[in-house]
Formats: sequence, C-alpha cells, structure tokens
Amino acid sequence: MPDPAPLIVFADDWGRHPSSCQHLVSHLLPRRPVVWVNTIGTRPPRLNWSTVARGIEKLKQWARTKPEPSSPPRVGAGRGEGVSPHILNPAMWPSFRSRVGRGLNRRLLTRVLRPVAEAMPRPPVVVATIPLVADLVGAVPAARWVYYCVDDFGVWPGLDGRTIRGMEAELVAKVDTVVAVSQTLQAHVAKLGKPSHLLTHGVDLDHFRSPVEPDAPAWVGGLSEFATPLVVFWGVIDRRTDLAFVRRLGEAMTEGTILLVGPQDDPDPELFRFPRVRTLPPIPYADLPVLAARAAVLVMPYADLPVTRAMQPLKLKEYLATGKPVVVRKLPATELWADCLDAADTPDGFASTVLDRLRTGVPDAQRAARARLDAEGWAAKAEEFERWIDGESMDGPTTPEPPRAPALG
Repeated sequence: MPDPAPLIVFADDWGRHPSSCQHLVSHLLPRRPVVWVNTIGTRPPRLNWSTVARGIEKLKQWARTKPEPSSPPRVGAGRGEGVSPHILNPAMWPSFRSRVGRGLNRRLLTRVLRPVAEAMPRPPVVVATIPLVADLVGAVPAARWVYYCVDDFGVWPGLDGRTIRGMEAELVAKVDTVVAVSQTLQAHVAKLGKPSHLLTHGVDLDHFRSPVEPDAPAWVGGLSEFATPLVVFWGVIDRRTDLAFVRRLGEAMTEGTILLVGPQDDPDPELFRFPRVRTLPPIPYADLPVLAARAAVLVMPYADLPVTRAMQPLKLKEYLATGKPVVVRKLPATELWADCLDAADTPDGFASTVLDRLRTGVPDAQRAARARLDAEGWAAKAEEFERWIDGESMDGPTTPEPPRAPALG
C-alpha cells in the first residue's frame, strides 16, 4: 500500500483551543504528515480590545515564524506519541471583504503554500474548516479539496457573515468532498448544491473518565472563593448565551454558584450582573476533568438561534462522559442524546431541572443510556473522516443529491 497523501489543513490556530479538526488530525498524525495553516480574516476589523489583542497575537506569531525548510515533513516521519503538525503562520490581510483584500490574500497564501505543496512527495489533500480559502482552489496544487463544515459561520455572532456566506458558496462549488458535523449543516450545504457526509463530533472517553490526579492544578485554589454547589459551563462565553435562562437559574438558586469558564468573546455585559454568576478564564483542556469533578451539574444555556441550531458542541459528549448531571437547552444537537440528559426549552423549565439534579444527581436511566458513548471515540471518527477525505469510500450517511435546475432550450 502506498503511503497516504499528506494533508494541508486550514483551520483555527493549532493548540489555541481543542477543536474537532484538531482532535481528528491528532489521530491522523502518526500515519501521515500534516501541514497546519493558522489563518485569520473571519471577523470584520473593529476598534476594540478583542480585535487589538487578536492582532497582537497574530503579529507575534508572524514575527516568530522562521523561513520555511526546503521540504515539509516527509511521509512516515514522526510516527508515534506526541506528534505535532508542521505549522505555518502566513502573513495575511485581516479581511476578505473587498476584492482587493481577497486578491492580496490569495497572493500571500499562494506564495507560501505552493512551494510547500510542490515539495511534497505526492499531491496533498487540502482540508478547510473555513470558507475563506475559496480563492486558493486551483492556485495551490492538490489531489483533492475537502470542506469540513463545522459551523454556519455566516450567522455566527461577530463574524463577517456576508463575506463568509459568499465565499462558502464559491468553495462548496469547487471542492471534491464535503463533511458536515450536523444534519442542519448538511441541509445548509445541500442548498449550496452539494451532498455531504455526516460526521458528528467524538469524545476522548479515557480523558474524561479517568480518575482525577490528587495533585490539583494551581487554579483550583481559586474555586474556594465560590459558594457551592457549582453549576458549571465551560466553553466560549459569547452572544449565544440565553440571558433569560441564566437569569432565571440565578434567581431560583438559594445557594451555590453559576460558574462560566472560558474565553469571553464579546458577551452581553448584562450576563455578569445576574445573581450567582461568576467567571474563570480559560483552563487547559487537560484540566477539564478536574473542573468536572468539582461541579455538581454541567449546563449549556444556549439561546435558540440559527447558529446554535446548526452547531455540534464538543462539550456535549464531554459533559456526558464525566458522569455528572447535564442540563441543556433543547436544540437539534441535543435531540439524539435526550435519553442521557435533561433538555429544557423555557427559562423556568431550565432552572427547575437544574435544581432537581442538584438534589437527585443522574437518574439511573440516563446513566445506562450513556453507554452509547463507547462508540463515539475520536479514533473511530478519524478513521471515517480519513476514508472520506481520501475519496476511498463514498458509503455512509450523506445528503441526497440536490435537485438540478432543468436545462433551458
């Protein structure tokens, strides 16, 4: 069997936070080389601290970037534990909104990536989780192009929706394969003219089920400031949060803390004025089981929005794997796991269910239903993903071919 084709992956910054693409690629790294391209440009430039901080972070990355080696990692190199991709931080214009910006980024990215692709022993498979690479198809030599559709970025709060929607339509028309993480996203891609494979997110079961080490990380000491029991959310704190759900829960609790843990991406300031709401900055992925062990209930109080109806939250299966009670907003992503958790569609229902789980813990029926998680590991997901991106198997759950317009004349 020939060695598998190398991968070039366009996605969120490697190591910045654990995304589904990073989980999948981590399982592919031991058997195929990967060039990971850190990118920018999904947000319209704004004069605020978040934009400035992100800009400073990218400038530091570019300053640290060394000249590219004469050839990328060879096929078969670096097999084994702890393998990392070859990371590129190409300089980019921070917007794709104008024709000039798109043209400039096409030249900047092509200048870096074409030599990398041409130096590979065989043409790579290019995987993109963002639509902003539409202009690179055909400009960078590749055996196949794959769109891994992980979110409907066109309706994501704070992103440049109009630009993203336009470039996504162009990208979908050009790629060889689309893999989507939810049925809602499959329907979205079908409207753009392509069928897609369905690959829901996995979970690192060993990580979340392993006993917590007795030596707690330093941040755990800060938890002593918060009244118990702890009702915990971890993830990005932003405008997808349903303020009414959080407010009603805070009003209903007579003791304890609603603890929101993670990076803040322009959340509504009102959120932090609600009763019992406290926050912590992001903690390492490795420490999430430590946080879960100290939580009484894990929650996802998302609003019912187009962006949340399309998403597949990584934390859903992570929450379930911890063995803790889980209370969520009723959304398409939670329906398949409704027997493993509690889902609410009103603020009162959400608050009363959390209070009930604080008293009773996980029902036996939910605990038994969570046995289905055993089939949801990232290793199995990565094998399926690999077959589809390589085009070796077109079997599996796909959307039907969208209807074509009748020929004229």
